[in-house]
Amino acid sequence: MDKRIVLITGSSTGLGRATAVRLKKLGYTVYITSRTAEKVEKVAKEIGTSSVALDVTDEKSIIKAVELIKEKEGKIDILINNAGIPGGFSKPAEIDAAAMKNVFDTNVFGLVSVTYHFLTLLEKSSFPVIVNVSSGLGSFGQVQNPTKIESKVNSLAYSSSKAAVSMLTVQYAKGLPNIKINAVDPGPTNTGENFSNGIQTLEEGSDVIVELATIDQNGPTGCFFNREGVIPW
Repeated sequence: MDKRIVLITGSSTGLGRATAVRLKKLGYTVYITSRTAEKVEKVAKEIGTSSVALDVTDEKSIIKAVELIKEKEGKIDILINNAGIPGGFSKPAEIDAAAMKNVFDTNVFGLVSVTYHFLTLLEKSSFPVIVNVSSGLGSFGQVQNPTKIESKVNSLAYSSSKAAVSMLTVQYAKGLPNIKINAVDPGPTNTGENFSNGIQTLEEGSDVIVELATIDQNGPTGCFFNREGVIPW
């Protein structure tokens, strides 16, 4: 098999960067992305990957990134939709439609826009894979289970956006049977940024992302995983 090419959105820091470092060590050609070209180029030099400026909320930016990678590589094999924002931690009664839209623009519509435009390059792969980084906070099973940490969090915008990512994953998997498409929950990870109170390391949080990005032709599709295995939607 040819050297596989990976694109990871939102990957200049945190889980995206950790995933990029690990996949690079495994021999993959990795493109990290960030909204700012200077920032992502600097990080790419530090970790030895390729880079492309990409803002998931800006369609022109996405199209430009597709064109650049098409020119350089002709395809991608693995798309990791990692970009996401927490959107603050206001109480549900304090969250209006504008606040919801801000979170959904990145976490949901950004994922759809990136997937839509990069499908042309994924279809050039002999074995295309998509990994959607979701969250246990978007799992009905996890947030309603009193034994799970997710049940202690009440995050209207973020949780509902990640629940949408889960359904997007299922529908994409049904509609694109030639692509292996799964959702993953990294778990409560200390990224040193938006989630500094996480109990997992970046290594632990990126475990499931790397695992699902590196599946073979016998791997699953349309499923939801954390580092321990399948979890409920």
